[in-house]
Amino acid sequence: MFVRIKTSPNSPKKAVQIVESFRAGNRIKQRIVRHVGTALTDDELKRMQELAEHIKAGMEQQGSQPGLFPAEEIAEIVIQARNRQTDEALPVDLKKLREQQRVIVGIHEVYGRVYEELGFDKVIPNPKRKPAAVKNLFHVVMGRIANPISKMATVVDLSENFGIELSLPSVYRMMDQIDEKVISNIQQQAYLTAYGIFKQKINVLFYDCTTLYFESFTEDELKENGYSKDMKFNQPQVLLALLVTEHGLPIGYDVFPGSQYEGHTLEKAVKKIEKDYQINDIVFVADSAMLSEENMKLLESMGKRYIVGARLKNMSKKDQEKILDKTDYRSLQNPDDEYEYSVKEMAVNSRRLIVSYNEKNARKDALDREKSIERLLAKLNKNGTNPADLISNFGYKKFLQLKGEATVEVNQEKIEKEKLWDGIHGVVTNHPDLTPEQVIRQYHGLWQVEQFRLSKHDLKIRPVFHWTPPRIRAHIAICFMALTCIRYLYYRIKTQYTSLSELQIRQKLLSVQISILMHQQSRIRYAIPSSVNPEVKKIYHIMGMKISDVPFRIN
Repeated sequence: MFVRIKTSPNSPKKAVQIVESFRAGNRIKQRIVRHVGTALTDDELKRMQELAEHIKAGMEQQGSQPGLFPAEEIAEIVIQARNRQTDEALPVDLKKLREQQRVIVGIHEVYGRVYEELGFDKVIPNPKRKPAAVKNLFHVVMGRIANPISKMATVVDLSENFGIELSLPSVYRMMDQIDEKVISNIQQQAYLTAYGIFKQKINVLFYDCTTLYFESFTEDELKENGYSKDMKFNQPQVLLALLVTEHGLPIGYDVFPGSQYEGHTLEKAVKKIEKDYQINDIVFVADSAMLSEENMKLLESMGKRYIVGARLKNMSKKDQEKILDKTDYRSLQNPDDEYEYSVKEMAVNSRRLIVSYNEKNARKDALDREKSIERLLAKLNKNGTNPADLISNFGYKKFLQLKGEATVEVNQEKIEKEKLWDGIHGVVTNHPDLTPEQVIRQYHGLWQVEQFRLSKHDLKIRPVFHWTPPRIRAHIAICFMALTCIRYLYYRIKTQYTSLSELQIRQKLLSVQISILMHQQSRIRYAIPSSVNPEVKKIYHIMGMKISDVPFRIN
């Protein structure tokens, strides 16, 4: 097999195809194995070629491998029967058919293929000797993608809606086998997938941390009280640090005790990248909370480059005056850029400060401030309002007591000063070669990490309903696997078709269902697939799978 670029006369479109040669008589011919997509620009063509090479490598590797699991559950029986269906007639008396079960198959069919392509079916050592653990891990990850709930609820959900029967004790036994070796294998497979697509082009990484709290008040060597982003200061937590490529694919993570200051995790991340991934030339992109002055000096001492959000209002009065002077801002050169900004560059503490102004963001900042002030005034004008109610609590407001008469009013002078900063944003970097436009564009890629924050909420990685450190680490590993599957499929669909949100993809695959009917006399079972819309067909096609709404017999 090889990747072919096919062009058409008088058309800028270029088709990217995976093709194989075969012999027809005395002639060698070619046939298309997979149509990857159509590119209009050189950048699209480059990305599709990279993806096509990755798909081809996976097809060559999996060509002769057997299926993942034996057919033990009704859903697996149905999926395998659908793959073997023919056009044979089904002479059946419909009056003698009764629905036996209705199962969702889209998640297991499509994300199951993704799971295999990522190599997650091989992360447990000696998988043939541990078929139960391998099977349980697969189904729990699929269940988490479909409906992120507790393990106990996942077992029930898989049984009721997916036709998959698992026992809760077997799920917990599987989690106990997710040790440091398995976690390392999971992250290595995620990295190898990204590397397989982009080769040696992983040179920008987005880094961020978040806290995961527990429905518990007992600390141990991993669960510790610390600064909580969820305002759960009296509950123990762990700190999760994530590495994501500029295309949004997760490649690794670390778990730290809950009292760990997130800024002190960066050195370990740098060493992890160099040791585990053999990547030395990396640009770290992070928000201002992550890359403090201390961390910027650390990266500089290690010879690393960074792009970090600047805290403009903490700078000297002289620098602030230069920033607010918009007379020397210039427009970005690329008129087709998604972000229409004007920029200026300044030198601050021997580093480059790139300041940008965006009128659309300025309007948003003004609107957000107006809404906040309206809510504040509404509270102030409310009869009997206690001034203490206007103070952010951070969990400790109950300890406050106001003595004497207190008057609270809006400071109009501060509001006017705040208006001057509407639409202005700053980025600090030590990269000598990137243009201001490139620096800003790469910093905007930080939305990939923000997307992870949304995904964490969506996957409900927190709160965590496990108490022991090994189970906590296993839970986070399962969530990471689910997230990687979701991001990989999202990237494939966006590159080969169009941009569908992760939620849209999940909802479309949840709609792919099959009704299982049994003949009252012959006891033969038949499957009636649900109707399939064009976007679902496209998702299946992208993953090299066929889907049909033709009824078939289940042998």
